[in-house]
Amino acid sequence: MPVDPAALRLALAEEIAAANPTLDPGWRAAVAAVPRELFLGTAAFRPTGTGWEPVHRAEVGEDEWLRMVYSDRTWVTQVQEKDAADATGPASGSPTSSATLPSLVVRTAQVAELRPGQKVLEVGTGTGYSTAVLCHRLGAGNVVSIEYDSTLAATAAAHLSKAGCSPALAVGDGLRGCKEHADYDAIIATCSVRSIPHSWFWQLNEGGSITTTISGWMLAAGMIRLVLDDEGTAHGRFTGDTITYMLARPHERPPSPSFFRLDGDTRRTRLDPGLLEEWAGRFVAQLAAPSAELMTTGSGVILRDVATGSQAWTEPEGEEWTVHQHGPLRLWDQVEQALLLWRDAGAPDMAEFGMTATPFDQTVWIGSPEGPKWQLPV
Repeated sequence: MPVDPAALRLALAEEIAAANPTLDPGWRAAVAAVPRELFLGTAAFRPTGTGWEPVHRAEVGEDEWLRMVYSDRTWVTQVQEKDAADATGPASGSPTSSATLPSLVVRTAQVAELRPGQKVLEVGTGTGYSTAVLCHRLGAGNVVSIEYDSTLAATAAAHLSKAGCSPALAVGDGLRGCKEHADYDAIIATCSVRSIPHSWFWQLNEGGSITTTISGWMLAAGMIRLVLDDEGTAHGRFTGDTITYMLARPHERPPSPSFFRLDGDTRRTRLDPGLLEEWAGRFVAQLAAPSAELMTTGSGVILRDVATGSQAWTEPEGEEWTVHQHGPLRLWDQVEQALLLWRDAGAPDMAEFGMTATPFDQTVWIGSPEGPKWQLPV
């Protein structure tokens, strides 16, 4: 007997609701109603360990394809701006678009505290699936969605039309918002950002909210809902989620040259570099060195500053660690000091972090605005 898509949708909705007992029934109903197969087209990429392998709907068969579609996982649809449908063999590079796992779509909407009747801007239409989920819950007339990639935007528009959804769609840089349809009660992003774009503040109604993930070039992220006060300052606390979206394309790091270790100045570290394997520890390191990227090896960690070429790398020395630092920035010094502050605060998880932000000054803090704090690269 052929697989029934409606039964798979319902099973997925129940799986997500069971894993998140606080989920609003309206979001569960949206997952059960929106046909995700309409938004994945004819192919997707799956990771192979060294790259990405295209999986074509026609090759795996309809039943297997539907089982893939209704698994709660992200399916990459584009790598280095090449669509999976056009791929004839493995691809390498970074994903540039995906169909986000449904549980993250509704988790983001839940964190945003969206309610029917609110006017919402979604930054990052992608395949259109998350847009359709918003339309089902909020009404299409209350949803505006903007996509950076014009080809993706056209495909998403076709998907949404086929699904019977008619939100307002736009093509452009979502980091500039969408002035044409402003103002909004809420802005949500299906991409991560290094800091909150100016335009998002200016296109909100009084008391409006921004829900996004703050990330960076070490790829540690925190989800947050910020609420605008009557003086134009946004405040919020991060959730405890260890999840993320892809960085917005304009916020991605530039291409890096091959890395070669340089000795520089050498000293013993005060902390185990293994702290960078902890989600909150890496987030703190990223706050302290916002233009640096992190690499790990079997023998330690490597920090490389994208802007200056400065580097730091660690190696074991007996039961301790040695760090080598080269260049105008002492990257390990910056990261180590931040990790010490985090450790002294009790090494809290992401739920203990908060943020205070204006278009021109954005600070992430631990505990309270008077606690340890770092400025984002606005």
